[in-house]
Amino acid sequence: MRIALAQLNPTVADVTGNTALVLEALRSADYVSVDLVVFPELVIVGYPPKDLVQRRDLVEANLAARDRIAAAATRCAVIVGYVDFDTTSGSGGVQNCAALCVHGRVAARYAKRLLPVYDVFDESRYFTRGEGVCVCPVPCRGGEVAVGLTICEDLWHDRQFAGRRLYGVDPIAETVAAGAELIVNVSASPFTASKPEFREALFGVQAREHGVPILYCGQVGGNDDLVFDGCSACFGPDGLVIARAKSFEPDVLIVDLPDLRRGANVRTAPPPEPRASVRAGAPSDSAGEPRASARAESPAEHRSLPAPATPVEVTATPLPGVRIEPRGDYLDRIWSALVLGARDYTHKCGFRGVVIGLSGGVDSAVTAALAVDALGAENVLGVAMPSRYSSGHSLEDARQLAENLGIEFHVVSIEEAHAAMERSLEKCFAGRGPDVTEENIQARLRGAVVMALANKFGRLVFSTGNKSELAVGYCTLYGDMCGGLALISDVPKTTVYELAKRCNARSGAAIIPQRTISKPPSAELRPDQCDQDTLPPYDVLDAILVRYVEHDLPAEEIIREGYDAATVHWVARAVDRNEYKRQQAAVGIKVTSRAFGAGRRMPIAARWRVGL
Repeated sequence: MRIALAQLNPTVADVTGNTALVLEALRSADYVSVDLVVFPELVIVGYPPKDLVQRRDLVEANLAARDRIAAAATRCAVIVGYVDFDTTSGSGGVQNCAALCVHGRVAARYAKRLLPVYDVFDESRYFTRGEGVCVCPVPCRGGEVAVGLTICEDLWHDRQFAGRRLYGVDPIAETVAAGAELIVNVSASPFTASKPEFREALFGVQAREHGVPILYCGQVGGNDDLVFDGCSACFGPDGLVIARAKSFEPDVLIVDLPDLRRGANVRTAPPPEPRASVRAGAPSDSAGEPRASARAESPAEHRSLPAPATPVEVTATPLPGVRIEPRGDYLDRIWSALVLGARDYTHKCGFRGVVIGLSGGVDSAVTAALAVDALGAENVLGVAMPSRYSSGHSLEDARQLAENLGIEFHVVSIEEAHAAMERSLEKCFAGRGPDVTEENIQARLRGAVVMALANKFGRLVFSTGNKSELAVGYCTLYGDMCGGLALISDVPKTTVYELAKRCNARSGAAIIPQRTISKPPSAELRPDQCDQDTLPPYDVLDAILVRYVEHDLPAEEIIREGYDAATVHWVARAVDRNEYKRQQAAVGIKVTSRAFGAGRRMPIAARWRVGL
């Protein structure tokens, strides 16, 4: 039995475009004579559709598309994810479903049973729970294979995943008990930097414990704050990865089921080192952020993705031979995820180009380099906005960066506007000395400049703040926080530095000027300002933030790990009191186990300050 795992990049609610992607992949699969083609979770509507699933017209359009796809399933069987009305519970709701299409019609329908409600997921808000298993015979050249259908979370119930039992049912065990010889899992799993190994370890355990192959088909692409890495894979009954698709790009992975069942071509060695096509030279798994544990990797494995307006051509790699594509290392994955997230967010929102304020610092430099990788140099405009406090080397570094990247570059001084604001407010401020107010005026003038350029040229603004600064409020509302996408807002400052070094290592040249990386970071809003005048050293700050924000550890427990009590209390207070800022920030791209935004829902007006 030859199976194609077609990981696609759909756009949320673009039923017509997504259906075209599916049909094109089906035509591609025809050339290698497959018996079954598998598509990701909710591929027809894209994931997450959120409240759009309450639109009856969208659901009906996606059902018509499902039937069109089924009608095309004449030379092979197809498993495709879609939304269906719940006709069994009487709730009047909808369900997250997968259809098995054979001989030009829908032969079976499966509704997702385990609906996650944690981190970025809120599926019980949108969908009703499915009941029962779905094991169906799928025709192949050797007869039939009993295939069990599952959707995403159905495969993530295991205790190893969360350290406790999350659900009262075990869909995989029930599906195998019903006679499944093969488990197919259609998925849309949001990326985090340490998830690939965790996911494969978990799925391998499931395959080995139940003694059946597992085929996992994941979505790829970016949708709002979520990126999906694809990385579809096949696990043999011994739990080993037998085949793996590409990461961060559409792909069709061909797998021969007879080979899996006989054990032929099964890898018993570790996966290969990254090939030349994958960025090389990364340090293993450091990247400034303390290693994420299973605890940090909150139960998550979902969601589907969008894609560019133009259909992506997906070509299958023909047999013989199986592929195990490299996954890349920690830094490579973060870079690739941010590039994909930036590209898809920009294009799917209808923009082609972006504006970025270039300060000469490492945050704006990394943001600009990512934008060039994502959109091309011709679509990136950089602007330096010096003031009386800007150092000469900052403007030089910004100009050099723009030249190295080949992007359009402008210099717009804010000094005249700054002086005018001071004169305008002089009477109002009489009797009060300078403070952070004057610093914020400068940041907000810069925000006005980048927004003016964006408006004039029809571009999107990428803001440049990192996770460390956003966490403690070291940023200015309506100033440097201005933007349509906060590209690196889930990247700790220590990791930003590592990404800058990796960018230069990949290029074999100092694309990001060395002085930008080595000089002390500064907002340059007052004379001789340095970040460490206000903040703890970034390596200390980031370590505390991982524990307080991502692991939810109480301050006293962090102190018991050996961190300075005053520093921990300051960080915890700063994180808590700046929730109001973060809830007004632009959307960012999630790359850590817990990002600010949908996966961390904190109240603004709250007084929980135990031990502080």
